[in-house]
Amino acid sequence: MSHSSEWVPSVWMDTFNELLSDDSELDYEDQWTFNFNYRQTAKLTTEERKRGWKISNPHVHGKFQCASCKNIWSSARVVLLFRYRLRSGRGIVIMRPFGQACRRCKNNMFCLPGVSNTNVEEALLKLFAKIRKNCYGEKDDNDIGSQQKNFKLTKPHESTLCEACQTGFCSERME
Repeated sequence: MSHSSEWVPSVWMDTFNELLSDDSELDYEDQWTFNFNYRQTAKLTTEERKRGWKISNPHVHGKFQCASCKNIWSSARVVLLFRYRLRSGRGIVIMRPFGQACRRCKNNMFCLPGVSNTNVEEALLKLFAKIRKNCYGEKDDNDIGSQQKNFKLTKPHESTLCEACQTGFCSERME
């Protein structure tokens, strides 16, 4: 899977559950679940905020493959959106990956990213750091959630090919 350009939701779910079973990540009595919602937005309503919803938006390195022309490309700015909350001993994380469109065939279809196991784990560890800070009040000495790898970005960001830009939620535009 380390070089795959295929979107594999089970890798995210399995890694989330493995990290949960490691007592050092979320060492609390609460039950956490992990789901996907490919239409969720980054905008939280006042009511959602009152109900405890929070957002995390890390980015990772990944690969894409066009379903039409089979073109494969890499991106150091794969945008992810996690919504999460903890209420009455039950935590939930809802994830949405954002896709990119193919520059070669310009079919305007967004492809979802393939992400290596290492990068999946890295993104989830950042999320767990946010959960510990925002749901459990832990102080994050290392501030893992804000550390970014130093990727060498060789190409300019193309907002016309970025699904997150098209929906108004792109980490490239937010920095």
